[in-house]
Amino acid sequence: VQLQASGGGLVQPGGSLRLSCAASGRTSSAYTVGWFRQAPGNQYEFVAAMWRRGGTTVYTDSVKGRFTISRDNALNTVYLQMNTLKPEDTAVYYCAGSSSLIYSSIGTAGAYRDWGQGTQVTVSS
Repeated sequence: VQLQASGGGLVQPGGSLRLSCAASGRTSSAYTVGWFRQAPGNQYEFVAAMWRRGGTTVYTDSVKGRFTISRDNALNTVYLQMNTLKPEDTAVYYCAGSSSLIYSSIGTAGAYRDWGQGTQVTVSS
């Protein structure tokens, strides 16, 4: 499975962006997709994930209430709607997927097999 992330850009604080993660190739009903971000000099940080198809959603505390992960199974695409963006949200955002993930590892970057190329999100006035 190949993942293609898109939708990043420059936005002012308080603004919104919607990231997309399109999967090419067949994904099973067990395919979990997550979003991670990496700021310069930092390691990958878990942002959000959707467990399997249309399953449980998980968010890191700093984005709860502002970000929403959703999935369009017909389009094989996962979205990350980001509202009320803050300068500290600035990072390269990556989507990742795996069909063999165990739930307890949903926030662990190393547990994901497939990775997209990343899309830059910059929040600045």
